[in-house]
Amino acid sequence: MLTAPQLKATRLALRPLSQQDLAAFTLYRQQPEVARYQSWSDYDLGKAEALLNAQLGGTFGAADSWYQMAIVDKDTDALLGDLALHFIDDSQLEIGFTLAPQHQGHGLAKEAVACLLDWYLLQCSGHRVTAVCDVENLSSWRLLEALGFRREAHWIENTFFKGAWGSEYQYAMLAREWRQLRQ
Repeated sequence: MLTAPQLKATRLALRPLSQQDLAAFTLYRQQPEVARYQSWSDYDLGKAEALLNAQLGGTFGAADSWYQMAIVDKDTDALLGDLALHFIDDSQLEIGFTLAPQHQGHGLAKEAVACLLDWYLLQCSGHRVTAVCDVENLSSWRLLEALGFRREAHWIENTFFKGAWGSEYQYAMLAREWRQLRQ
């Protein structure tokens, strides 16, 4: 079983989400532009506390479990965003990423995902990392492609989401592909 990591990158760190993060976490998740492509609406502190409590009661890395990592400023520990980790099984991980609006567009999500890939695919011997995003979420799929993820699927109107049919892309990265990109 894996242990929740404390990881450092150039400008940021990744660590488990904590009680101290919940006010900022709730604040950016309440913003319509952040929630647009996410599964939530009307996010509040109660939902954030429930997510943290469920996470604290679970086992990090357990098959078919979700875990939220905080993306924080390396120097101040201020919350910038979060990474969602879905441990599909003991060798496959699905990821999602969310940044507060004021931290978007500065390469922080790319740095955070690269740091996570280094940890999971290189240090933990994970085999495969996947991500799914709305086809209209240009920032997300462009970030995945910039990191070298391969688009494996384009699902047309596969999900009824927030009152309308939506289409999604699925991306994947194998450990051997990430190792090759990092050399």
